[in-house]
Amino acid sequence: MSTTTPDTEVGRRTLRRVAVRLLPLLVLLYFVNYLDRVNIGFAGPNGMNAELGLTATMFGLASGIFFIGYLVLEVPSNLALHRFGARIWITRILVSWGIIATVMAFVPNATTLIVLRFLLGVAEAGFFPGIILYLTYWFPAEQRARAVALFMTAVPVSVAVGSVVSSLLIRAGDGLLGASGWRIMFFAEGVPAILLGVVTFFALTDRPGDARWLREDERAWLTEKLEAEARATERTAHWPLRRALTHPRILALAFVYFGITYGLYALSFFLPTIVAGFEQQFGTRLDVLERGFVTAIPYVVAAVAMVLWGRRADAARSMRGRAWFVAAPALLGGVAIPIALYLANPWLAMAAVTVCAVGVCGALAPFWALPSQFLTGAAAAGGIALINSLGNLSGFTAPYITGALADVSGSQRAGLWVVGACMVAAAVVAVLVGTRIARERGEAAPAPPD
Repeated sequence: MSTTTPDTEVGRRTLRRVAVRLLPLLVLLYFVNYLDRVNIGFAGPNGMNAELGLTATMFGLASGIFFIGYLVLEVPSNLALHRFGARIWITRILVSWGIIATVMAFVPNATTLIVLRFLLGVAEAGFFPGIILYLTYWFPAEQRARAVALFMTAVPVSVAVGSVVSSLLIRAGDGLLGASGWRIMFFAEGVPAILLGVVTFFALTDRPGDARWLREDERAWLTEKLEAEARATERTAHWPLRRALTHPRILALAFVYFGITYGLYALSFFLPTIVAGFEQQFGTRLDVLERGFVTAIPYVVAAVAMVLWGRRADAARSMRGRAWFVAAPALLGGVAIPIALYLANPWLAMAAVTVCAVGVCGALAPFWALPSQFLTGAAAAGGIALINSLGNLSGFTAPYITGALADVSGSQRAGLWVVGACMVAAAVVAVLVGTRIARERGEAAPAPPD
């Protein structure tokens, strides 16, 4: 058997060591990153909106403008990571976003909040696609969806744990040093990014060839395996950087990601508000901490589902199969979410929201296995960043449109119908893209996943 086969003892040992060394740190970084991105969702209904005089539309603008700054610098930032290395560039991102996240504790008005949210997006640009690119430097294709799934468990975990932690900080910090609880939360959740930036500089390794913590035979196996994959990808689909930044296939994948993350951000920013609204809709009385625990439920379930679905997705060898592993959960979530607020009690409503969260998180990990099937090198850096930046425009449109529709209609229902439509459309386009690539490669058509 060839030494490049992942089933060899050295291959299994190498990948275990890589996973243990890198994934816990990367998950922790993304946990802090995502929490700093969405903790405004906890601040809003717990004093910030009233103190700063924010309407639902203004809150949506403040939540979403982050992604405009994110869009502007996403591709240049990822190309810089490819050139200078993950260790230096991720450190820069962490420290700069941590500083801005802590300064948000001192905002005096809505205008300053909006400006700082924009700058937070500028500072964070390149973090997520940089980590996705970084994982392609360390994990072969047949293990990549699982690695991405483990990394992206930080999304549901950060919201699940973060909803409780943020609620505790808001409640315990209210009045501390004369500040509102939501201000204490912003400060306390911003500082860890700065500290982790220092840790990252010393702990992260750029490439397998630099990994002194791997044995010589392990470094050789992993380097050979990844280089062989890159050569095979270049032979079957050579994509220069210019093509990766302009091809309709990249734009189609960006649309798929837009639809999936539309559901993610609509839930992340507005689920605390929806849960708070249960008191008016159902007569349910919950304090700040209890609302935090209820908000966590969908994401705890979604975290487990994400890992299990990611493992199954790695079994798919064809592009059609991989595309179905994206489409099926997106379709499930898109059908479930619009009916959530039409149900007769809060438990049924939360069940529907939980199904949507499972669908969103289940689609995310296998999605990022798609572009790496035909992008390598600088084209992968640019293409992945472009997909992420265009797709993350949903982070602006989802909270803004959801908030605007809530102001106009007086209900969250209209906004959730838009969420469902976007996710269903993403599922359809994912299947179309996968089918097109499979036909170009002459692949047989497998059945959709069970």
